[in-house]
Amino acid sequence: MTTTNPLIPAPQPTVKGVPLLDLHRQYLTIKPALDAAVLRVLDHGKFILGPEVAELETKVAEYSDAKFGIGVNSGTDALLIALRAVGVAPGDEVITSDFSFFASAGVISRLGAKPVFVDIDSASYNIDPALLSAAITPRTKAIVPVHLFGQMADMDPIMEIARKHNLFVIEDGAQSIGSEYKGRKCGSIGHVNCFSFFPSKNLGALGDGGMIVTSDPNFADLCRILRVHGSKPKYYHKIVGYNSRLATIQAAALLVKLPHLRSWTEARIANARYYDSRFAGTRIRTPKVASYSTFHIYNQYTIAVEDRANLMAKFKERGIGCEVYYPVPFHAQECFANLGSKPESFAQTSRACATVVSIPVFPELTIAERTYVADTALEVCG
Repeated sequence: MTTTNPLIPAPQPTVKGVPLLDLHRQYLTIKPALDAAVLRVLDHGKFILGPEVAELETKVAEYSDAKFGIGVNSGTDALLIALRAVGVAPGDEVITSDFSFFASAGVISRLGAKPVFVDIDSASYNIDPALLSAAITPRTKAIVPVHLFGQMADMDPIMEIARKHNLFVIEDGAQSIGSEYKGRKCGSIGHVNCFSFFPSKNLGALGDGGMIVTSDPNFADLCRILRVHGSKPKYYHKIVGYNSRLATIQAAALLVKLPHLRSWTEARIANARYYDSRFAGTRIRTPKVASYSTFHIYNQYTIAVEDRANLMAKFKERGIGCEVYYPVPFHAQECFANLGSKPESFAQTSRACATVVSIPVFPELTIAERTYVADTALEVCG
Protein backbone atom coordinates (compact mmCIF):
# COMPACT_ATOMS: atom_id res chain seq x y z
CA MET A 1 0.00 0.00 0.00
CA THR A 2 1.38 3.37 -1.06
CA THR A 3 1.23 6.23 1.42
CA THR A 4 1.82 9.94 0.93
CA ASN A 5 4.52 11.66 2.96
CA PRO A 6 2.99 14.93 4.20
CA LEU A 7 6.46 16.47 4.44
CA ILE A 8 7.02 16.14 0.70
CA PRO A 9 4.95 18.50 -1.49
CA ALA A 10 2.70 16.71 -3.96
CA PRO A 11 3.95 17.01 -7.55
CA GLN A 12 2.19 19.70 -9.54
CA PRO A 13 0.78 18.86 -12.97
CA THR A 14 2.67 20.13 -15.97
CA VAL A 15 1.24 23.42 -17.24
CA LYS A 16 1.27 24.11 -20.96
CA GLY A 17 -0.81 27.27 -20.95
CA VAL A 18 -3.07 29.44 -18.79
CA PRO A 19 -6.19 31.26 -20.04
CA LEU A 20 -6.85 34.81 -18.94
CA LEU A 21 -10.30 33.59 -17.93
CA ASP A 22 -11.99 30.18 -18.07
CA LEU A 23 -15.75 30.42 -17.58
CA HIS A 24 -16.25 26.74 -18.32
CA ARG A 25 -14.50 25.84 -15.07
CA GLN A 26 -16.89 28.07 -13.17
CA TYR A 27 -19.85 26.52 -14.95
CA LEU A 28 -18.82 23.01 -13.93
CA THR A 29 -18.89 24.00 -10.24
CA ILE A 30 -22.54 25.13 -10.44
CA LYS A 31 -23.77 23.10 -13.42
CA PRO A 32 -26.77 21.32 -11.82
CA ALA A 33 -28.18 24.49 -10.25
CA LEU A 34 -27.50 26.65 -13.31
CA ASP A 35 -29.00 24.14 -15.74
CA ALA A 36 -32.09 23.81 -13.54
CA ALA A 37 -32.53 27.58 -13.32
CA VAL A 38 -32.39 28.00 -17.08
CA LEU A 39 -34.83 25.14 -17.59
CA ARG A 40 -37.27 26.72 -15.14
CA VAL A 41 -37.36 29.85 -17.26
CA LEU A 42 -37.90 27.80 -20.40
CA ASP A 43 -40.73 26.02 -18.61
CA HIS A 44 -42.59 29.07 -17.29
CA GLY A 45 -42.00 31.06 -20.48
CA LYS A 46 -41.89 34.53 -18.89
CA PHE A 47 -38.82 35.58 -20.84
CA ILE A 48 -39.24 39.35 -20.49
CA LEU A 49 -39.23 40.87 -16.97
CA GLY A 50 -40.13 37.52 -15.45
CA PRO A 51 -40.14 36.86 -11.69
CA GLU A 52 -36.41 36.16 -11.58
CA VAL A 53 -35.67 39.73 -12.69
CA ALA A 54 -37.55 41.28 -9.77
CA GLU A 55 -35.92 38.84 -7.34
CA LEU A 56 -32.45 39.64 -8.64
CA GLU A 57 -33.14 43.39 -8.47
CA THR A 58 -34.04 43.07 -4.81
CA LYS A 59 -31.04 40.90 -3.95
CA VAL A 60 -28.45 42.99 -5.80
CA ALA A 61 -29.82 46.17 -4.21
CA GLU A 62 -29.55 44.54 -0.77
CA TYR A 63 -26.06 43.27 -1.58
CA SER A 64 -25.07 46.85 -2.46
CA ASP A 65 -26.79 48.49 0.54
CA ALA A 66 -29.12 50.32 -1.83
CA LYS A 67 -32.91 50.42 -1.79
CA PHE A 68 -33.77 49.81 -5.44
CA GLY A 69 -32.43 47.76 -8.33
CA ILE A 70 -33.39 48.12 -11.99
CA GLY A 71 -32.24 45.37 -14.35
CA VAL A 72 -31.22 46.52 -17.82
CA ASN A 73 -29.73 45.07 -20.97
CA SER A 74 -26.06 45.92 -20.29
CA GLY A 75 -23.68 47.94 -18.15
CA THR A 76 -23.52 50.48 -20.97
CA ASP A 77 -27.29 50.92 -20.91
CA ALA A 78 -27.16 51.22 -17.13
CA LEU A 79 -24.87 54.24 -17.50
CA LEU A 80 -26.92 55.73 -20.33
CA ILE A 81 -30.22 55.41 -18.48
CA ALA A 82 -28.75 56.63 -15.18
CA LEU A 83 -27.41 59.77 -16.86
CA ARG A 84 -30.79 60.37 -18.48
CA ALA A 85 -32.49 59.89 -15.12
CA VAL A 86 -30.47 62.67 -13.48
CA GLY A 87 -31.23 64.98 -16.37
CA VAL A 88 -28.07 64.98 -18.50
CA ALA A 89 -29.00 66.57 -21.82
CA PRO A 90 -27.42 68.22 -24.88
CA GLY A 91 -25.14 71.08 -23.90
CA ASP A 92 -24.30 69.65 -20.48
CA GLU A 93 -20.83 68.55 -19.42
CA VAL A 94 -20.07 65.34 -17.54
CA ILE A 95 -16.70 64.70 -15.91
CA THR A 96 -15.20 61.22 -15.96
CA SER A 97 -11.87 59.41 -15.86
CA ASP A 98 -9.58 59.45 -18.89
CA PHE A 99 -8.82 55.75 -18.31
CA SER A 100 -11.64 53.24 -18.62
CA PHE A 101 -13.64 51.07 -21.00
CA PHE A 102 -15.17 53.17 -23.78
CA ALA A 103 -18.73 53.00 -22.43
CA SER A 104 -17.83 55.32 -19.54
CA ALA A 105 -17.35 58.17 -22.01
CA GLY A 106 -19.40 57.02 -24.99
CA VAL A 107 -22.73 57.24 -23.14
CA ILE A 108 -22.08 60.90 -22.38
CA SER A 109 -21.65 61.76 -26.06
CA ARG A 110 -24.71 59.69 -26.99
CA LEU A 111 -26.82 62.04 -24.90
CA GLY A 112 -25.43 65.08 -26.70
CA ALA A 113 -23.40 66.11 -23.66
CA LYS A 114 -19.68 66.82 -23.60
CA PRO A 115 -17.39 64.36 -21.81
CA VAL A 116 -14.71 66.13 -19.79
CA PHE A 117 -11.75 63.90 -18.99
CA VAL A 118 -9.64 64.01 -15.84
CA ASP A 119 -6.30 62.31 -15.25
CA ILE A 120 -5.97 59.37 -12.88
CA ASP A 121 -4.22 58.76 -9.59
CA SER A 122 -1.08 56.79 -10.48
CA ALA A 123 -1.49 54.28 -7.65
CA SER A 124 -5.14 53.24 -8.00
CA TYR A 125 -5.74 53.99 -11.72
CA ASN A 126 -8.94 55.76 -10.64
CA ILE A 127 -9.89 59.38 -11.23
CA ASP A 128 -7.81 61.85 -9.22
CA PRO A 129 -10.20 63.87 -7.00
CA ALA A 130 -7.62 66.63 -6.64
CA LEU A 131 -8.14 67.50 -10.32
CA LEU A 132 -11.93 67.61 -10.29
CA SER A 133 -12.55 71.19 -9.21
CA ALA A 134 -10.49 72.61 -12.06
CA ALA A 135 -12.61 70.65 -14.57
CA ILE A 136 -15.95 72.04 -13.37
CA THR A 137 -17.69 74.75 -15.42
CA PRO A 138 -21.18 76.30 -15.26
CA ARG A 139 -22.29 73.57 -17.69
CA THR A 140 -21.13 70.63 -15.56
CA LYS A 141 -24.07 68.41 -14.64
CA ALA A 142 -22.54 65.22 -13.23
CA ILE A 143 -19.40 63.30 -12.30
CA VAL A 144 -18.89 59.66 -13.32
CA PRO A 145 -16.14 58.13 -11.17
CA VAL A 146 -15.07 54.74 -12.52
CA HIS A 147 -14.24 52.03 -9.99
CA LEU A 148 -11.58 50.40 -12.15
CA PHE A 149 -10.28 46.82 -11.94
CA GLY A 150 -12.32 46.11 -8.79
CA GLN A 151 -11.25 49.01 -6.55
CA MET A 152 -13.46 51.96 -5.73
CA ALA A 153 -12.44 55.53 -6.44
CA ASP A 154 -11.83 57.91 -3.52
CA MET A 155 -15.49 58.79 -3.00
CA ASP A 156 -15.49 61.16 0.00
CA PRO A 157 -13.74 64.06 -1.75
CA ILE A 158 -15.71 63.35 -4.93
CA MET A 159 -19.02 63.57 -3.07
CA GLU A 160 -17.91 66.70 -1.22
CA ILE A 161 -17.04 68.44 -4.49
CA ALA A 162 -20.34 67.31 -5.99
CA ARG A 163 -22.29 68.74 -3.02
CA LYS A 164 -20.41 72.01 -3.23
CA HIS A 165 -21.27 72.44 -6.91
CA ASN A 166 -24.72 70.79 -6.84
CA LEU A 167 -23.67 67.95 -9.16
CA PHE A 168 -24.95 64.40 -9.52
CA VAL A 169 -22.59 61.45 -9.01
CA ILE A 170 -23.15 58.38 -11.18
CA GLU A 171 -20.84 55.59 -10.05
CA ASP A 172 -19.52 53.36 -12.82
CA GLY A 173 -19.27 50.16 -10.81
CA ALA A 174 -19.16 47.88 -13.86
CA GLN A 175 -16.00 46.16 -12.60
CA SER A 176 -16.57 46.48 -8.87
CA ILE A 177 -19.71 44.81 -7.55
CA GLY A 178 -19.13 43.97 -3.88
CA SER A 179 -16.12 46.26 -3.48
CA GLU A 180 -16.03 48.56 -0.45
CA TYR A 181 -14.88 52.08 0.34
CA LYS A 182 -14.21 52.67 4.05
CA GLY A 183 -16.64 49.84 4.77
CA ARG A 184 -19.35 51.18 2.46
CA LYS A 185 -20.50 49.07 -0.46
CA CYS A 186 -20.16 50.01 -4.09
CA GLY A 187 -23.61 51.29 -4.96
CA SER A 188 -24.37 52.96 -1.65
CA ILE A 189 -22.55 56.28 -1.96
CA GLY A 190 -23.36 58.10 -5.21
CA HIS A 191 -26.79 59.17 -6.38
CA VAL A 192 -26.96 56.23 -8.79
CA ASN A 193 -24.62 53.27 -9.40
CA CYS A 194 -24.26 51.11 -12.50
CA PHE A 195 -23.19 47.45 -12.66
CA SER A 196 -22.27 45.28 -15.63
CA PHE A 197 -22.95 41.55 -15.78
CA PHE A 198 -20.78 40.98 -18.84
CA PRO A 199 -19.53 37.37 -18.60
CA SER A 200 -15.99 38.36 -17.57
CA LYS A 201 -17.16 40.28 -14.49
CA ASN A 202 -16.94 38.77 -10.99
CA LEU A 203 -20.71 38.30 -11.26
CA GLY A 204 -21.19 37.48 -14.91
CA ALA A 205 -24.28 36.57 -16.90
CA LEU A 206 -24.53 34.21 -19.88
CA GLY A 207 -24.32 37.23 -22.15
CA ASP A 208 -24.89 40.95 -21.75
CA GLY A 209 -26.68 42.32 -18.72
CA GLY A 210 -26.56 45.22 -16.30
CA MET A 211 -28.22 46.80 -13.30
CA ILE A 212 -28.79 50.24 -11.85
CA VAL A 213 -28.99 50.58 -8.07
CA THR A 214 -30.05 53.67 -6.16
CA SER A 215 -31.72 54.66 -2.92
CA ASP A 216 -33.64 57.52 -4.54
CA PRO A 217 -37.22 56.42 -5.38
CA ASN A 218 -37.62 59.09 -8.04
CA PHE A 219 -34.49 58.06 -9.92
CA ALA A 220 -35.50 54.40 -9.59
CA ASP A 221 -38.95 55.03 -11.03
CA LEU A 222 -37.58 57.04 -13.93
CA CYS A 223 -34.98 54.36 -14.73
CA ARG A 224 -37.72 51.72 -14.84
CA ILE A 225 -39.72 53.89 -17.24
CA LEU A 226 -36.73 54.60 -19.47
CA ARG A 227 -35.86 50.91 -19.87
CA VAL A 228 -39.28 50.20 -21.46
CA HIS A 229 -39.37 52.88 -24.16
CA GLY A 230 -40.38 55.55 -21.66
CA SER A 231 -43.82 54.09 -21.05
CA LYS A 232 -45.96 54.16 -17.89
CA PRO A 233 -48.45 52.59 -18.09
CA LYS A 234 -47.72 50.34 -21.06
CA TYR A 235 -48.26 52.06 -24.43
CA TYR A 236 -48.47 55.53 -22.82
CA HIS A 237 -45.28 57.53 -23.36
CA LYS A 238 -44.48 60.86 -21.72
CA ILE A 239 -40.81 60.52 -22.69
CA VAL A 240 -38.81 58.59 -25.27
CA GLY A 241 -36.84 55.79 -23.68
CA TYR A 242 -35.02 52.61 -24.69
CA ASN A 243 -35.61 48.91 -25.17
CA SER A 244 -33.28 47.83 -22.37
CA ARG A 245 -34.61 45.06 -20.17
CA LEU A 246 -32.54 42.43 -18.39
CA ALA A 247 -33.59 39.08 -19.88
CA THR A 248 -35.24 36.70 -17.43
CA ILE A 249 -32.89 33.88 -18.34
CA GLN A 250 -29.90 36.09 -17.45
CA ALA A 251 -31.47 37.01 -14.11
CA ALA A 252 -32.03 33.32 -13.38
CA ALA A 253 -28.37 32.53 -14.03
CA LEU A 254 -27.21 35.45 -11.91
CA LEU A 255 -29.41 34.35 -9.00
CA VAL A 256 -27.55 31.03 -9.01
CA LYS A 257 -24.18 32.78 -9.08
CA LEU A 258 -24.83 35.56 -6.55
CA PRO A 259 -24.47 33.37 -3.41
CA HIS A 260 -21.02 32.31 -4.65
CA LEU A 261 -19.80 35.83 -5.38
CA ARG A 262 -18.05 36.42 -2.07
CA SER A 263 -16.12 33.13 -2.12
CA TRP A 264 -15.17 33.60 -5.76
CA THR A 265 -13.90 37.07 -4.98
CA GLU A 266 -11.91 35.80 -2.01
CA ALA A 267 -10.25 33.27 -4.32
CA ARG A 268 -9.28 36.14 -6.62
CA ILE A 269 -7.83 37.99 -3.63
CA ALA A 270 -5.78 34.91 -2.68
CA ASN A 271 -4.36 34.74 -6.20
CA ALA A 272 -3.60 38.46 -6.07
CA ARG A 273 -1.76 38.08 -2.76
CA TYR A 274 0.34 35.29 -4.27
CA TYR A 275 1.37 37.50 -7.19
CA ASP A 276 2.05 40.38 -4.79
CA SER A 277 4.51 38.23 -2.85
CA ARG A 278 6.21 36.83 -5.95
CA PHE A 279 6.65 40.22 -7.61
CA ALA A 280 7.76 42.14 -4.51
CA GLY A 281 11.12 43.84 -4.99
CA THR A 282 11.13 43.37 -8.77
CA ARG A 283 10.57 45.68 -11.73
CA ILE A 284 6.95 44.55 -11.88
CA ARG A 285 4.63 47.13 -10.38
CA THR A 286 1.76 45.37 -8.64
CA PRO A 287 -1.75 46.79 -8.01
CA LYS A 288 -1.85 49.10 -5.02
CA VAL A 289 -4.70 48.80 -2.54
CA ALA A 290 -5.58 52.33 -1.45
CA SER A 291 -5.84 53.09 2.27
CA TYR A 292 -9.56 53.82 1.86
CA SER A 293 -10.23 50.57 -0.01
CA THR A 294 -11.56 48.04 2.48
CA PHE A 295 -12.45 45.41 -0.13
CA HIS A 296 -10.73 45.26 -3.53
CA ILE A 297 -12.43 42.56 -5.64
CA TYR A 298 -9.74 42.19 -8.37
CA ASN A 299 -11.90 41.99 -11.44
CA GLN A 300 -8.48 42.26 -13.05
CA TYR A 301 -4.99 41.86 -11.64
CA THR A 302 -3.18 44.59 -13.51
CA ILE A 303 0.58 44.95 -13.35
CA ALA A 304 2.70 47.64 -14.96
CA VAL A 305 6.07 47.00 -16.64
CA GLU A 306 8.31 49.12 -18.80
CA ASP A 307 9.12 46.25 -21.19
CA ARG A 308 5.49 45.22 -21.74
CA ALA A 309 5.99 44.11 -25.36
CA ASN A 310 8.68 41.60 -24.34
CA LEU A 311 6.57 40.31 -21.46
CA MET A 312 3.48 39.85 -23.63
CA ALA A 313 5.54 38.10 -26.30
CA LYS A 314 6.82 35.66 -23.68
CA PHE A 315 3.27 35.13 -22.37
CA LYS A 316 2.09 34.37 -25.92
CA GLU A 317 4.98 31.94 -26.42
CA ARG A 318 4.02 30.12 -23.19
CA GLY A 319 0.27 30.14 -23.92
CA ILE A 320 -0.55 32.53 -21.07
CA GLY A 321 -3.55 34.77 -21.56
CA CYS A 322 -3.13 38.49 -20.95
CA GLU A 323 -4.77 41.71 -22.07
CA VAL A 324 -4.05 45.44 -22.06
CA TYR A 325 -6.86 47.34 -20.35
CA TYR A 326 -6.63 49.98 -21.90
CA PRO A 327 -4.16 50.88 -24.65
CA VAL A 328 -5.61 54.26 -25.70
CA PRO A 329 -6.80 56.98 -23.28
CA PHE A 330 -10.07 58.74 -24.02
CA HIS A 331 -8.39 62.05 -24.77
CA ALA A 332 -6.44 60.37 -27.61
CA GLN A 333 -9.40 58.57 -29.18
CA GLU A 334 -10.16 59.79 -32.70
CA CYS A 335 -13.87 60.21 -31.96
CA PHE A 336 -13.03 62.72 -29.22
CA ALA A 337 -10.48 64.73 -31.21
CA ASN A 338 -12.88 67.68 -31.46
CA LEU A 339 -12.84 68.14 -27.67
CA GLY A 340 -9.43 69.76 -27.85
CA SER A 341 -7.95 67.90 -24.90
CA LYS A 342 -4.34 68.73 -24.03
CA PRO A 343 -2.18 65.57 -23.87
CA GLU A 344 0.09 67.14 -21.22
CA SER A 345 -2.90 67.12 -18.83
CA PHE A 346 -3.02 63.33 -18.79
CA ALA A 347 0.48 62.20 -17.89
CA GLN A 348 -0.60 59.40 -15.52
CA THR A 349 -3.20 57.99 -17.90
CA SER A 350 -0.76 58.01 -20.79
CA ARG A 351 1.83 56.21 -18.70
CA ALA A 352 -0.69 53.60 -17.61
CA CYS A 353 -1.78 52.97 -21.20
CA ALA A 354 1.84 52.33 -22.16
CA THR A 355 2.75 49.98 -19.29
CA VAL A 356 -0.26 48.06 -17.89
CA VAL A 357 -1.13 44.45 -18.63
CA SER A 358 -3.65 42.22 -16.87
CA ILE A 359 -2.80 38.60 -16.06
CA PRO A 360 -4.93 35.59 -14.99
CA VAL A 361 -6.53 35.97 -11.56
CA PHE A 362 -9.84 34.10 -11.95
CA PRO A 363 -11.03 32.03 -8.97
CA GLU A 364 -10.48 28.58 -10.47
CA LEU A 365 -6.83 29.28 -11.30
CA THR A 366 -4.71 26.41 -10.00
CA ILE A 367 -1.58 26.74 -7.88
CA ALA A 368 0.48 25.29 -10.72
CA GLU A 369 -0.99 27.76 -13.20
CA ARG A 370 -0.42 30.88 -11.15
CA THR A 371 3.12 29.67 -10.40
CA TYR A 372 3.69 29.25 -14.13
CA VAL A 373 2.41 32.78 -14.77
CA ALA A 374 4.60 34.31 -12.05
CA ASP A 375 7.69 32.35 -13.10
CA THR A 376 7.25 33.47 -16.70
CA ALA A 377 6.81 37.12 -15.71
CA LEU A 378 9.89 37.01 -13.52
CA GLU A 379 12.00 35.56 -16.34
CA VAL A 380 11.41 38.76 -18.26
CA CYS A 381 11.04 41.35 -15.49
CA GLY A 382 12.55 39.83 -12.37
